[in-house]
Order: sequence, then structure tokens, then C-alpha cells
Amino acid sequence: MATVTDLSQSSSPVGSLFAAQLSGDPDRFRLSDDQVRFFEENGYLAGVRILDDAQVDALRAELAEWFDPNHPGRELWYEYHTNESADPNRVLFHALGAWRIKPGFHDLLWNPAFTVPAAQLLGGAVRFWHDQLFCKPARHGGVVAWHQDYSYWTRTVPMAHLTCWIGLDDSTIDNGCVHYVPGSHRWPLLPITGLAGDMEAIRQVLDDRQWERFSHPVAVELKAGEATFHHPLMVHGSFANRTDRPRRATVINVFRDGVRSDTDDVLLDGVPPIPRGEPMGGPFFPMLYDPASA
Repeated sequence: MATVTDLSQSSSPVGSLFAAQLSGDPDRFRLSDDQVRFFEENGYLAGVRILDDAQVDALRAELAEWFDPNHPGRELWYEYHTNESADPNRVLFHALGAWRIKPGFHDLLWNPAFTVPAAQLLGGAVRFWHDQLFCKPARHGGVVAWHQDYSYWTRTVPMAHLTCWIGLDDSTIDNGCVHYVPGSHRWPLLPITGLAGDMEAIRQVLDDRQWERFSHPVAVELKAGEATFHHPLMVHGSFANRTDRPRRATVINVFRDGVRSDTDDVLLDGVPPIPRGEPMGGPFFPMLYDPASA
């Protein structure tokens, strides 16, 4: 198998895919005051354009190679699941670490169409946590069960995190778009109840009033290249893909500079530990954007 350079050793873009966004005034990517208020009130913000059509095509081409489990760079993933579901008829491809393997997914992290809004919503400088791929094949794509992202991230404190979900296909109700429970970002931290199984597993950790909110979740339909941002406590999930087209997405998870490790164990598989209490940093958690120095 061919050797792949670990791109985590490059804390800046290595290619030209995002040259157009990186040139010029980054303030052109700023969210409006109304958009920021909507995020604060509801816990999410949808419809932010992150990628143009050519960039979507380039990322799809990089992604296509990874569906073969024997692809070059296989050893660089933090996690890699051709199907995180236990059911072969409900497939959820899920992997963490794409930024280490391919230049497009690496350079996406520094795209100001993402980093500038992220800095506004975080209220400070943006540091990388990890990326994810969530892909549902045509006709038998699985679910992503209701969950809060921070329930998986409590090894980092304080909670000053943000998720950006970017569609690489048009995402619709029929093919398994993201659904949100608006206002659930004000709920306390919930226990983990599983990521790729029963959509109703979360019921066991909710009171009746919380569960009533699931009768009218918001379905966020997006065009390919558009994104939604959400709060780390926002309860979200996505249903199965039964259409004749795939639903592919990439996710960038970040936190505000100053977040610290809360464990002496490894934070991500294959990454050297950061001692408990020490600020998150180094080549695996690079600074992506600091508005104070822009």
C-alpha cells in the first residue's frame, strides 16, 4: 500500500482549493446580527454557504476512495467504520480524521467561510478539535440517533465547543437530513444512548416534557455546500436514507482557544496525551482562526 503523508503536520493550507476564500477581506463571511441571535435563541443556524460547486466535487472525489477499507492512509484515521450500525441493511459510514489524509479535507479547516462564522458563534479564537464523515448510501442508509455532541467530548473543558455540519449532497427529509430540537441546547448534559441504532433510545434519559419536544423537530434541508452550525448541547439526529441517491456530509468540530484537557489518557486514538488541566494545542489541535490577529 502506498505511503500517505500525515497532513496533521501542516498547520496551514497545503493546496489551492480554497484560494478564492482565503484571498480578500475575511469580514465578507461574517454572520449578521440576526443570524447570531437566531443561533443563541435556538441552538443552531442553518443555510450558511461554505463550499462552491467545484469544492464540493473535489471533496466528493477525495471521499470516494475511502469507502474501500484498504485505501492508502488507512492507519491515519482516529476512527473508521464502514458501517457503525450493527445492521447491514442500515449502513452508516462514519470516520474521524479525514484532514490527515487528503489535502481538500485538510484545507477545508482553514476556509474563512467556516472559520469566521465559527469565531463569532464561539466568541473567540477557533481551535480544531476533530472532523467527521457521515455517509448514508442510497436505499439503505442508516440513522444517526438523537444525541448531544458534548456528551462524547467531556474529556475537554470548559464546554466552549461548536459543530459545523456541511452537506456534500443535497440533504432532504427523504434522504436523512439533520433534525434539531430547538432550544434543547439549554437542557443539561444527557447520558450517551448510542449513535447508530434506535432513534428513540434517548427517551430513557428524558422527562415527559422534554420528550414532547420530539413531536415537532426541525428538519434542516440543505443544498450541497451549505452548512448548519449547532451548539454542543443541541439535541440532533437524522433518519434513514431510502432514496436512490447517497447522503454524504463532513463535520468540523472546534472549540474556543483556551479549552483544556480533562484527562491524562489519549484524547483521540493515536494522538499523544495532553495532561489534565493543560490547554489544548499542538499539531493535532491547531489554531484555525484568531479574529484578534486577522
